[in-house]
This record gives sequence, C-alpha cells and structure tokens, in this order.
Amino acid sequence: MPDALIVGAGPAGLMAAGELANAGISVQVVDAMPSVGRKFLMAGKSGLNLTKDEALDQFIARYDCPELNHILRAFDNSAVQGWANDLGQDVFTGSSGQVFPKAMKTSPLLRAWLVRLRGQGVEFQTRWRWTGWNDGYIFQTPEGEKTLTPKVCVLALGGASWSRLGSNGAWSGLLAEKGVELAPFKPANMGFVVDWTPYMQKHFGAAVKGVILTAGKKSVRGEFVISKRGVEGSGIYAVSKEMRDGAPLSLDLMPDWTQEKIAARLNKPRGKTTLMNHMRKALKLDAAKLALLQEFARPLPTKQGKLATLIKSVPINHCGPRPMDEAISTAGGISFSALGDDLQLRELSGTFCAGEMLDWEAPTGGYLLTGCFATGRWAGRSAAKYLGGVDL
Repeated sequence: MPDALIVGAGPAGLMAAGELANAGISVQVVDAMPSVGRKFLMAGKSGLNLTKDEALDQFIARYDCPELNHILRAFDNSAVQGWANDLGQDVFTGSSGQVFPKAMKTSPLLRAWLVRLRGQGVEFQTRWRWTGWNDGYIFQTPEGEKTLTPKVCVLALGGASWSRLGSNGAWSGLLAEKGVELAPFKPANMGFVVDWTPYMQKHFGAAVKGVILTAGKKSVRGEFVISKRGVEGSGIYAVSKEMRDGAPLSLDLMPDWTQEKIAARLNKPRGKTTLMNHMRKALKLDAAKLALLQEFARPLPTKQGKLATLIKSVPINHCGPRPMDEAISTAGGISFSALGDDLQLRELSGTFCAGEMLDWEAPTGGYLLTGCFATGRWAGRSAAKYLGGVDL
C-alpha cells in the first residue's frame, strides 16, 4: 500500500501528489468521479485562466486571507506560469493580465500533468467515494468497501458547488464528527436572481459592457449579462461577495462621462423625440443600458440633472444569489484555526487539507486556480516533511 493517500483528483490534489512523489514517497490518488479533474476541465471550457500577471502584493491582496499569504508567496503567480511551461504548455498573458495556456483548453495541460505523475509512480483509482474512518480511510468502490491505512493523507475534496462534477461539500459532515471546526458554506462568484418584468424578455442574453459596478465599498469596471434568471458574468462576480453580504448594487452606465457632461448633452432640444430615443441619440446608450434604466428607475426623471445623476448610479434590485450549487466557487469550509501552518488538521495527525475545502475565497480571473495549486503544493510538501522528506 502506498505511504501517501490523496483524496480528490482536482488541481489541489494533483499538485499535492506531485510534491509527495518528488520526495520519493509512494502515492495513491482516489476520486469519486469516473475520471480525474472534472471541475478543472470545466474551468477551461471557455479558456483556461491559470493565474493573473500582476505585482505579487496586489495579487495576494485579492484573497483577503492572511493565512494564505506565506503559501501564495511560496508558489505565486509567476511560479504557476513556470510550472505550466515546464509541462510543455506555453502560456501567454492577455490584455487584462490574465494568463492562459496557448492551447487555451485544460485537456492538453491535464494530459501532460497526468503523464508526469504516472511516470513518477503515482497510482490512480476512480469511482472511489470516501465515506469515513474506521481503522483507516473507508471507501465505497465498484468492488465493494475498501479501507486504506496510509501514513499520511491529503484531503482535497473541493467546495460545495458543482455537485455534478464532484464538489458537493459532503465531506464536511465527516470532519465535523471528528471535531474539526468548519465555517458555513456560502456561494462565491455567482449570479443573482432578478424578477424581471415581461418588458425585459427581449434583452435576455444581452451583454452590458463598459460599466462600473459598485457594491458597498467596492467598485469595478467590467461587464455582465442580462439572463432569464437575473444578472451574471465577470462584473457581477467581482462584487458578488459584497452583494451576498447585503450591499446594494448600482451601475454607472457612462463611467467616462461626468455628470455635468451628461446633463449638458441631455439639455439639447429633443423636439417630439421620446425621452428614450433622445438618450439613445444624445448619449449613445445601447438598448441593454436603456432597458435597465426603464426596468429599475421608472418613472424616469425629466429634469436633465436628476436624469444624469441616475445614469451615473442606477440601482439594480435583486432577490439574492443563485443557488450555491450553481456558484463558480464557495466560501466557508475548514477554518484555518483547525489547521497548523502546514495545513495539517490539529484534530487528525497526519491528515492535511488543500484547495477549496479551506475557508478562503477569491475572485475569478486566475486567483481560484492559483489558490488551489499553491495550497495543494504546500499540503503535499508538508506531508512529505511529516514523513521525513523535503523541507518547506
């Protein structure tokens, strides 16, 4: 039986497996799904954003989690790029600073990674579902119940979203039974429900671009999509934490224009033209932005100053976040107070944790994957050190 067990074959688990194998330790990776890296593959469906190319202090600040600082510095955004290049998957940086493999997809990178791990002797078992402890780790498998008794274990079971890809948070009950402190799960990087009027149906699927979204103290420039269910997309995800925690959302539809400039343009004679057509012509507002004004600010003020103020801060009323299982990621999970600096569970000696299981959250744009890579690497190296292998 291998000395090290990895439960969960996502980015964090695979990174931990590689670190243990590098230290000359025999490793077995098990996963409940029929194949490995299911959510990792989904993450690259529209382009695999591995990390963000920006100053390290700025990068780390995006996590707002001091417990991760030393782990991210040990395997930062530059290291992720070097790691991918070393696997033969060259990367490039887009205009926004987001880093992608040149192939854009996850599958070539994952294939190269698995070839390397298997070459290091890492063993894989799929359709093995962890169900708890007895004298060891108990799994339900196609061949019946199996018990493994490794010297060390790294748990990398994901968060509580995208259950169809293997992340359902069911592990939390098993750890709670052992007295491990857990923070409640919350959706992160998710869309929000809007109870649209029938007027909005023709705008479903429309992109709202070049706006500033403000929720609480956070403002970001970005874009989002008007969907049948509400609002979603990168701009919404960037302020989703503040919205989830109760901050109202507002939009600046014309961030490059001052309120005074907007009012001056609106002050031009419009004759018999309707107010909506006047705004479209004078301000070049597209149909989606005009529709949002109609939806959330009726009746529109007729005085140019008040209308200009509204255009700079349109309130977007919503009914709360979409269900957690639809979120890109989740907050909550294993509290850092339950872990040592080496990511070892205080209640379970020799058991380490990594990835979305931990209580941290980060925006989309490469931060989520880098966090999983970095914590997986740290947990793997910590487990190797526990066995007398590498130093951190």
